This record gives sequence, structure tokens and C-alpha cells, in this order.
Amino acid sequence: MHPSETSATDVPPTGSGSPLDRFFRISERGSTYGREIRGGFATFFTMAYILVLNPIILGGAEDKFGKQLDSVQLVTATALVAAVMTLIMGVGGNLPLALAAGLGINAVVAFQVAPMMGWDDAMGLIVLEGLLICVLVMTGLREAIMHAIPQPLKQAISVGIGLFIAFIGFVDSGFVTRIPDAANSTVPVQLGTGTLTGWPMFVFCFGVLMTIVLLARKVKGAILISIVLMTVLAVVINEFADIKSWGLTSPALPDKPVAAPDFGLLGKFDLFGSFGQVSVLTVVLLVFTLVLSDFFDTMGTVVGVTAEAGLLDEQGQVPGLGRVLLIDGVAAVAGGASSSSSATTYIESAAGVGEGARTGFANLITGGLFALALFLTPVLTIVPLQAASPALVVVGFLMMTQVKHIDWDRYEVAIPAFLTIVVMPFTYSITNGIGAGFVAYVIIKACLGKAREVHWLLWGTTALFFVYFVIDPLEQVLGLK
Repeated sequence: MHPSETSATDVPPTGSGSPLDRFFRISERGSTYGREIRGGFATFFTMAYILVLNPIILGGAEDKFGKQLDSVQLVTATALVAAVMTLIMGVGGNLPLALAAGLGINAVVAFQVAPMMGWDDAMGLIVLEGLLICVLVMTGLREAIMHAIPQPLKQAISVGIGLFIAFIGFVDSGFVTRIPDAANSTVPVQLGTGTLTGWPMFVFCFGVLMTIVLLARKVKGAILISIVLMTVLAVVINEFADIKSWGLTSPALPDKPVAAPDFGLLGKFDLFGSFGQVSVLTVVLLVFTLVLSDFFDTMGTVVGVTAEAGLLDEQGQVPGLGRVLLIDGVAAVAGGASSSSSATTYIESAAGVGEGARTGFANLITGGLFALALFLTPVLTIVPLQAASPALVVVGFLMMTQVKHIDWDRYEVAIPAFLTIVVMPFTYSITNGIGAGFVAYVIIKACLGKAREVHWLLWGTTALFFVYFVIDPLEQVLGLK
């Protein structure tokens, strides 16, 4: 069901006016316990892949000294940080925003930072990055930048994230794949392997069709119903068909449903060790890259998801933004301190919003499931991407509907909005999309003689994005490459 629609059968929570209802403002936001619970489950199942993917990315890389992180310990660290920080966001921020190890940032840590130093030093940089973000929040700078963004760009960020998250769903399921360079093709991606083949692809396509039909019929729990039924179907198919690969997660019933957590990576970081491995300038540039990526990925996610939930105030601001951003900064620190890489707010939270989640109560469900994953990882990770990805495609549609609020006749805002929207999925990065939109907005305003209409914080942020986009030639000029 689209968040803006209300079924006649949706009623306020039983016990409306109870302390729990008042604390989370469930009735006030027009939600119900049922919606929050469904939303919590939907968010978990669409982001549970991180329990598998984060250990693969970090565990598959070596540091400067040839050391690798233990995969079992990485699963524990990833689940622990996701559980704790998601619960804290739910209670402290009261928004349905789940957190876990950030994709993209973990790849930077694994393949760019770690080869320059030891793992302890690399994770120390993540802690430093998180602390710097916390300082930016406490000084009010991070919140001020978000408030300085024009409303059309905020709407474009939400729409761009919608396209991005739909593209993630298509890619994760294998519906869209990269064409190998050896093919000498000018087309970068293709449908499946050229055609749609195999039972896993059948599960995804059937899941998309089922979800959109349920959504069109306004069935409560459409997204969660699809994930559960497609997982059951995948388990059955996996038992009776010869499947070469489901990708990261296989829907095979585990022999041992319970696995003991290993907390061996907790506290394994050196806050200033990186300064002894590389130059101070290199450390500064690495931290700058990490901060900028984390900063604007979170900004885009928070704005996009809360806008889709209809929670922005009359000025287009996020409620309790300061607390939300501080918790996100603390999550980055926690990720580095646990060696699971920087944790950040997850765009997959939009799946929970698509199910009707409007408060932090949904986080109690999502965080609780991550806590269970500490012991039940074999069970909770049998949901294949082909069963969870249809939810991302449908949520992409829901977020795309906000495109109607952008004034496309005003080129000075329409062009930056367009670039924000298209650059996100085409470069597979929220940060890149926001940066492209900011740069275009500031340049167009300046060229039209309207420079004074641009908030000074946007000028400063755009300058940082300029450095971000030219950081490779800048490093060459400075002799760092």
C-alpha cells in the first residue's frame, strides 16, 4: 500500500493513548502496530544481505601486511552494530531508519585504505571519520547544510533514490547484469545473461508481478507477503531443482540453525596508527573522502525516506534531525570500533516505509531481528536476493511518484533536479547524485545573476564536492599517486 493511502481496515493501535503509543507517536502519525511490525520485517529482509556481503568484501581483502579479517567474526560484528544502532535510532530518533555497515564505504576501506596500512589502523580512520561527523552535528553544521538545500533538490534526492533503489533490486536479482569488457560491446549492461534464464530469475520476476498486483489491490503487507512467499517458493525450488547459484545467499535449509557469535573483532582499532603508515596529507584526504561519502549518503537517505513517509514538516525539514544525524555519526564510530566498517542509515529502510512504518517502533523489530541474527544467522540469511529484490523495485516506484512536485518549467531548479535524479542510479552512488545537483544548481544560479539566492553553506558544500570530483588528478598533482 502506498504510504499516502489508508485502508478502511487500518485503525489506530489497540491501546491508543498508551505510554508506548505516545512515546513513539504511532497514532499521531496515522500508523498502527501492525504496519510498524510489517515495516520492521520488510526492512530487515531487504537489508539482511549485509550479513553476508560485508564479510565477503572485508574478509576477502588483505591489509598492508597480508592479514585478513575473520569472516565469522565479521558476521558477528556486522549484526551487532546493526542491531544496537537500529534500536538506538528507533528509540532516540523515532524514525523508521535502520542502520548497518555502509556499502561503498566498506569497499573503500577494503580496497583503498587497508592496502596502505594495517586493519587496526584502517578501522581507526573510520572511528576518526565518525567522530568528525559527530562534531559537525554538535556544532549544527550538518543540520544547517540539510536545511539550506532548496526544496526541489530535496524532492529530486528522493526521486533519484527511488530510481537507485529500483536499480539495486534489478542488479542484485541478476535481472540486469554487467556486460564483460571482453565482449567489446558499447552497451554496459544487459538483461540477465542476454536472456532471462533459470529458476532464480523466475522467482524474482514472479515476485515483482505478485508485489505490484498486491500493491494495486491495496493489500496490507503486500511487500512482506511477497518476500515471505517468494522465499518459501525459492526453498522448494532449491530442494527439487538443480540450481548452479542463487548468488550471495542460498535458500537452503541449514543443518544447524544456531551459530555461536564470535566477538573477537570488537575494539580492534588504532585511532592514530594510520599516521605512522602514510603521510598526514594522505590521511586527511582519506578521511575527507570517507566523511563526504558518509555525510551525503546519509543526508540523501534520511531526506528521501522521511519524505516518502510523509514526515517532513511544513518547511520540508526532517523531525528531530539533530538527534538522527548524531546517532548516524555514532554508528560510524561503532562500525570502526567493531571492525565492521562505518555503519550508516540504510536506503532499504524505504521498504519498511512502503509497508506503512512511520515511527521508530519499526526499528525495534528490525533491530531485534539483527540481534537474533547473532545466533540464528543460518536461518535468517536464507532469503535469497531474488525474493527480497522485488520489494526494492516496488519501493522505487513509490518514491518515484514525488517527481510530480518538481517544477519542470523552471530550468534553474529543473536541470539540477534532473542531474540529481539520473546520476544516482547511473553512477550507483547517492553522494555523486547529490554532488552533481549541487554543482549544477550553484553554477546556474551564479550565471543567471542570482548568486545571492544561494545559501552560503551550499557554496561551501559545492566547493567540497568539486574537490571530491577531482580528487584523483588532485592526488596526482600532489604526488600521492
